[in-house]
Amino acid sequence: MKDDPAAKTDEKKERPVLWAGRLAEKPSAGAFAFEASLDVDKRLAQDDIRGSRAHAAMLGKQGIIPPETAAALDAELERISREFEAGVPDGSAEDIHSLIEGLLTERLGDQGRMLHAGRSRNDQVVLDFRLYLKRAIPEIRLCIAEAAGTLLAIAEKHAESVMPGYTHLQRAQPVTLGHHLCAWAAGLIRDGGRFASALERLDECPLGSGALAGSGLPLDREAVSRSLGFARPVLNSMDAVADRDFVLETASASAITMVHLSRFCEDLVIWSSEEFGFIEFGESWSTGSSIMPQKKNPDFAELVRGKAGRTTGALVTLFILLKGLPYAYDRDLQEDKEALFGSLDTLRSCLAIFSGMMGSASFRKDRMEAACTGGFLEATDAAEYLVRRGVPFRRAHETAALIVRDCLAAGQKRIAERGLDELRARSPLFGEDIYAALSPAASVAARSLPGGPAPAEVRRQIGIMREALKDFL
Repeated sequence: MKDDPAAKTDEKKERPVLWAGRLAEKPSAGAFAFEASLDVDKRLAQDDIRGSRAHAAMLGKQGIIPPETAAALDAELERISREFEAGVPDGSAEDIHSLIEGLLTERLGDQGRMLHAGRSRNDQVVLDFRLYLKRAIPEIRLCIAEAAGTLLAIAEKHAESVMPGYTHLQRAQPVTLGHHLCAWAAGLIRDGGRFASALERLDECPLGSGALAGSGLPLDREAVSRSLGFARPVLNSMDAVADRDFVLETASASAITMVHLSRFCEDLVIWSSEEFGFIEFGESWSTGSSIMPQKKNPDFAELVRGKAGRTTGALVTLFILLKGLPYAYDRDLQEDKEALFGSLDTLRSCLAIFSGMMGSASFRKDRMEAACTGGFLEATDAAEYLVRRGVPFRRAHETAALIVRDCLAAGQKRIAERGLDELRARSPLFGEDIYAALSPAASVAARSLPGGPAPAEVRRQIGIMREALKDFL
């Protein structure tokens, strides 16, 4: 029998709390607001409805509730789902689960009260969270694929554009811009793999685990798991509601990706400085100064770099949240969603900004190539020239180092400025062909091993990574 329909008209009516029966008094309004989580978990609304519809169908099929009740619940849940498409209403409900069950009870009376048979908020919230991540992680992977694809498109155009490679932020050896951007793309592809691995492990259905010990009702966990698209039910009911390692894994993948973006953006900030002048961002991806009229600042790159702290902080928050909890459900776990939602939101926005910013960029090939002169980036090539002629590497290294000292004493910026007789004074094995081996282009071309910066090898890497990105789609 349904409740009085007049109850439907009171939209501001206080919703019941799901645990009110045991306690004669409820928390004060301030205390209730402190424990409420609707503002955070309302993004799980459609996931909660989806899980509830699967649960209702199973209850009806198993004879736990009448078939007509299961049908009524499904129809009303579908109606609520459509209503929520315009936004989840604000209200006095404790959380999204209470809000939806409260609506069902208001509209269906005792039929609405039948839905929670064999279910606890403990397994319900974990189900919603896993369903949400099964949607969110593929979206994140698409964002990663877009960013990596943008890098690879630029790398292909600059497979032969030489630039200095740096260690300790000191000029080290010639590479190409294409090689450098491929390094970034390779990191992003691994990031996408971490998300995929996390998704594979969280693809288990916790529903039917109850509060921690399952249910004495004849639930069909396998059927619910299949209907919701999970690979399998969670094996152990206590583990299902107690652990949040799937949240930690996802937060870790997010933080690692943001660390990559932060490091990329650090390079970009340096490259955009007047001292380097390797890159220039589109004006719509730069900002000015409120006091210095001449400034064109790489603020978007700096903000991505700064926002990496949020995702690292969220990961630490989750570790601290979990480390001291006894192994079943504890209310502390309510705090897991805000941390991970914030982390994924930050990552998603930063990936979009990074892709757009890089797509706007132009590169100064002349400045990059000029920066390969000075700093003796060709010294390793001089040493390897001698190694190819039978000199032990340590002796060849010492010889090249002495030549650099000779250049510095003579005020010379390149080994090629030394005459052949001067080079032979350090090693008689030097020939005229040494000069051809010392140019940045020759240095890059010589490094054609797998993983190296030679143009053909860079293009091979691009092809392999583009194939890898197909798995992200």
